[in-house]
Amino acid sequence: MIELNGESLKLSAIKKVCIDGMPVSLSEKSLQKVRKSRKIVEAIVSEGKTVYGINTGFGKFSDVPINEKDVHDLQLHLIRSHACGIGENFPEVVSRAMVLLRLNALLKGFSGVREEIVERLSDLLNMGIHPVVPSQGSLGASGDLAPLSHLALVLIGEGSVHYKGDIVPTETAYEKEGLLPIVLQAKEGLALINGTQAMTAVGSINLIETEQLALQSEWISAMTLEGLHGIIDAFHPALHEARGYPEQIEVAERIRELLKDSRLTTKQGEMRVQDAYSLRCIPQVHGASWQSIGYVKDKLEIEANAATDNPLIFDEDTVISGGNFHGQPIAIAMDFLKIGVAELANISERRIERLVNPQLNDLPPFLSAKPGLQSGAMIMQYAAASLVSENKTLAHPASVDSIPSSANQEDHVSMGTIGARHASQIIANLRRVLAIELICAMQAVEYRGVDWMASSTRQLYEEVRAFIPSITEDRVFAEDIERLASWLKTNQFEWKGTKQLINE
Repeated sequence: MIELNGESLKLSAIKKVCIDGMPVSLSEKSLQKVRKSRKIVEAIVSEGKTVYGINTGFGKFSDVPINEKDVHDLQLHLIRSHACGIGENFPEVVSRAMVLLRLNALLKGFSGVREEIVERLSDLLNMGIHPVVPSQGSLGASGDLAPLSHLALVLIGEGSVHYKGDIVPTETAYEKEGLLPIVLQAKEGLALINGTQAMTAVGSINLIETEQLALQSEWISAMTLEGLHGIIDAFHPALHEARGYPEQIEVAERIRELLKDSRLTTKQGEMRVQDAYSLRCIPQVHGASWQSIGYVKDKLEIEANAATDNPLIFDEDTVISGGNFHGQPIAIAMDFLKIGVAELANISERRIERLVNPQLNDLPPFLSAKPGLQSGAMIMQYAAASLVSENKTLAHPASVDSIPSSANQEDHVSMGTIGARHASQIIANLRRVLAIELICAMQAVEYRGVDWMASSTRQLYEEVRAFIPSITEDRVFAEDIERLASWLKTNQFEWKGTKQLINE
């Protein structure tokens, strides 16, 4: 069980809760902070002080006073009117992450909600009731208003949820679990939707998947090196230490470890003096992508423990309206991640070309069993090229765009959720490109001699060959690509000494 306190949520814990399904508990110290901030809100309402979002309208309506008798209706209208999400729904794992992150933020005790609100969010996680949240419609400031409003609908018994493998009305899940809808009180609706939890949830799942793919790309590229008699000298530790980037050094070290007992790699001068960049520069290119992973991890873990709603309540005399809901830090991080992931796909596609192009190797043309009569892997390379070209469009930065909203009151926004969504698409494309490279690399090492492979890459080869057969004649390779991509998504390649950032 993961105890939440609003201060120490790590990506490793997000993975345990959102992917592994671990339940959560609430820190008593944090609950005390929640109770304290709620008393301040109740005092503001009873004393008639004017505070944004408690007894005023929202956005451009911030100057419109709200009567004390209407403050509850104000929150209900806010949630219903702001639930304007459109498009395909976020995956259920992202929805679960949104609930987790919103709960953790409220536990900081700066939001003024009742204890009942945080307990219900905890119930949703522990009972497996996850809001159905459309993926489009957020500007990334004032936070993820539209997506989080769909989350908030569930607390009041409205909207739909993922529940026991189905999508059902919230009221159906509540009846089965013995829950009653919550009647929102002053400040609570705003506290639920003013934040960056949609983009941060998508970003967190993105990073978990990216780290896994980055490690898988090293195993796959190592097998490609064997299939092309790659020169191992390019991974010598002295070379990478001379440059000094830790991530580059670590990639080279892992490739050396993977290939330490291979009899398919060569020394410089044996067959050629130098390899092409897509082989020789694996540590430099992959290492730079690892740098983006490290940067994004740092920003996501800060944001996962951040108070991002507005206003924030610090004490009776310090209730401050500000802009912590602005998603720019995560927007830029997601754009950086997009570039790092896209580059892993770019260099993978170039390795695929070297595996299938008879002008670049001494393997059968396009790895075909009967070149000419059968096309072999020819169009698999086309597909990979299409995916990396699409990635270049998706990698265009979302964070440099802004459209004013709310009658120009909110005149600069982050588009961070768009950046996070596009990163998800690039990640999915990378997974399929790596699947294609692995199919081609396995075919290449069969021609070279499987018995000469390194023990590590041989293990990968045998695991995948159990469900992806050798290319003995042409078949519908789309099925192989999808089957292998699904396998990559659910399998982690681990060996002794592997450093995984999200497990730290």
